[in-house]
Amino acid sequence: MCEVFGFECQLAIPGTGDAVAHAQLTLGEGMIMLGSVNDEGEYGRLLAQPDEIGGRETQTVYLQVDDADRVCERARNAGATILQEPADTEFGTRGFLCRDPEGHVWNVGTYNPWDAEALFK
Repeated sequence: MCEVFGFECQLAIPGTGDAVAHAQLTLGEGMIMLGSVNDEGEYGRLLAQPDEIGGRETQTVYLQVDDADRVCERARNAGATILQEPADTEFGTRGFLCRDPEGHVWNVGTYNPWDAEALFK
């Protein structure tokens, strides 16, 4: 995620094997926190990987980037499946959809929700 999407690792706590128990990744002034799915504990039993539910997602992440085409190529080179090639939107932004190697869908584009007023000028 750091190499492909440009996140910086603030904290990573290893789990069992190659799993990540908890990670905090920053992108600009934003941060996401994540961890690997496991069957341990009450929280872990609430989660499933997409391949366990027919490849579907129950939620997705929108990741705002400056250059959607460049990030798409990095994602493709890292093994992501591009579900929707980079394209311009009617609002003047650009984006794409991909599925990461663990099966999660990412919606990536240049739309900046902090500058939503610019869309309507």
